[in-house]
Amino acid sequence: MGDHLRHGQNLDDKISELVRKHFDLRPKGIVNMLNLLRPVYQNTAAYGHFGREEPGFTWEVTDKAAALRADAGLK
Repeated sequence: MGDHLRHGQNLDDKISELVRKHFDLRPKGIVNMLNLLRPVYQNTAAYGHFGREEPGFTWEVTDKAAALRADAGLK
């Protein structure tokens, strides 16, 4: 049981390291990463943004997936 806890902490540390490396979580970084200064909020108010494929709805992009996978040592 002790080994599981140590491995869990190592995994949490690795995930934290990957997030810090690949995502700028400062307020300005989030605004830039999600392009939040675009006037899309009125469109988003109707039916939300989940599952939408129009060009202006980019919150669900997976552009960092390959880099995260590579840095995590996954195939």
